[in-house]
Amino acid sequence: MASSTLTCDTEPWKDLKAHVQDIRKTHLRNLMNDTERCKSMMVEFDGLLLDYSRQCTTLDTMDKLFKLAEAAHLKQKINGMYNGDKINSTENRAVLHVALRASKDAVICCDGKNVVPEVWKVLDKIREFSERVRSGSWVGATGKALKDVVAIGIGGSFLGPLFVHTALQTDPEASKCARGRQLRFLANVDPIDFARNIAGLNPETTLAVVVSKTFTTAETMLNARTMREWISAALGPAAVAKHMVAVSTNLPLVEKFGIDPNNAFAFWDWVGGRYSAVAVRNNGKGTKNIQHVLLGLLSVWNVTFLGYPARAILPYSQALEKFAPHIQQVSMESNGKGVSIDGVPLPFEAGEIDFGEPGTNGQHSFYQLIHQGRVVPCDFIGIVKSQQPVSLKGEVVSNHDELMSNFFAQPDALAYGKTPEELQKENVAPHLIPHKTFSGNRPSLSLLLPSLDAYNVGQLLAIYEHRIAVQGFTWGINSFDQWGVELGKSLASQVRKQLNASCTKGEPVKGFNFSTTTMLTRYLEASSDVPAELPTLLPQF
Repeated sequence: MASSTLTCDTEPWKDLKAHVQDIRKTHLRNLMNDTERCKSMMVEFDGLLLDYSRQCTTLDTMDKLFKLAEAAHLKQKINGMYNGDKINSTENRAVLHVALRASKDAVICCDGKNVVPEVWKVLDKIREFSERVRSGSWVGATGKALKDVVAIGIGGSFLGPLFVHTALQTDPEASKCARGRQLRFLANVDPIDFARNIAGLNPETTLAVVVSKTFTTAETMLNARTMREWISAALGPAAVAKHMVAVSTNLPLVEKFGIDPNNAFAFWDWVGGRYSAVAVRNNGKGTKNIQHVLLGLLSVWNVTFLGYPARAILPYSQALEKFAPHIQQVSMESNGKGVSIDGVPLPFEAGEIDFGEPGTNGQHSFYQLIHQGRVVPCDFIGIVKSQQPVSLKGEVVSNHDELMSNFFAQPDALAYGKTPEELQKENVAPHLIPHKTFSGNRPSLSLLLPSLDAYNVGQLLAIYEHRIAVQGFTWGINSFDQWGVELGKSLASQVRKQLNASCTKGEPVKGFNFSTTTMLTRYLEASSDVPAELPTLLPQF
């Protein structure tokens, strides 16, 4: 689907650029008074309600955005993804994470082969292994049941699983199934992270899951080797086969590491690690509807046309506290690009800065800025039914209702603001009026989910993943590679060699600029030798 024509050269793009001036003359206070407009900007699917009426858009804006989608060949690009076309052109790969969600009877092909049977073979293997661990039929080297799991991975191999685990650990059904067990995540190569992860754990009852697509990621593999040494030191090298398993596309390296390939769960190079490869097998019903197209086009409108570079993700559910960090990685690693899919420099800004925090915590953190400082489009995510409802006698509302009161109020506060005239009528002191004035006209959208169970967590994840893909397709970039990660890795490799040479042979620092040379030299002079033996390296807890 690559084309040498940039999307910004099309007539719909130019039409939208001119349309910005019309939108600048409007205010959400007035737009929200148009009931028919608001009705048309609410979409419901499978119990999930999307309200985007508080976006700085008119019906004409939406029509122009859909014409842009046509000019960007959005439908063809989406079909190409589902058809197994190698739309990740820089790596010559298909993009078929959607196959991980497919029903058994679905047909999704790559290189002429239906990949769905392979997916279900691995899914069945995962279910069988998990049931063996839960039932106690799979035991550790000393015959004890494995009740503690440490997942070792970074980036997409960490943030997605962490989000899903955090979202479901207070779900009644999930917490019942997990009773007596714990899951920890080891991502950072900082030895502090390792020390914290093994704190209080017994190697005899610990299972380590090494998650790495290539099985070459430096941080993950060093952490994996450290975990392997921790297990071997306590139980002997043979124990690794009972206490370590892998999730990877590179089974030869898994075996070379010392993990039995029979204890490895494969996936394929047509799955990007950050695109639900290891996060969750979520139901696919939410992946082909209008929601993700709307959300993607609205993000393009906000970022590239209105010039708002950031987006706040604000879930009013503590269970979704790791959702924003996960989407931050999926979005910014996917769409943080400066050239088109054909390598042509973009004459416009693509990608956006994602951040967020659960409400109401965020209200006491950074909402000051989004109300009276910079304009930051916001995603409000609310849940109708709490996972853990609490209602105290004598209170005006339940705890969840108190939370949701803020969910419903904040979007209106951003949209309407408060004028000096309103403050004057409230007899606010004149010198305080400038400080208490809210300009309003700050765009947001609201997603309301019926509950937060595994199904709806999957729906939410699917919608955001495809929203990000829609953005990339519209901008004409490759959302499925991440070459920007590689330069830092390459330079770190040079530093690593220097550290080794200096520590083992006493070689002076050379080959770097003055600043780096000075910093490295200071580091080497001030740091003590690191003991080689693991028991000395790792503090005891």
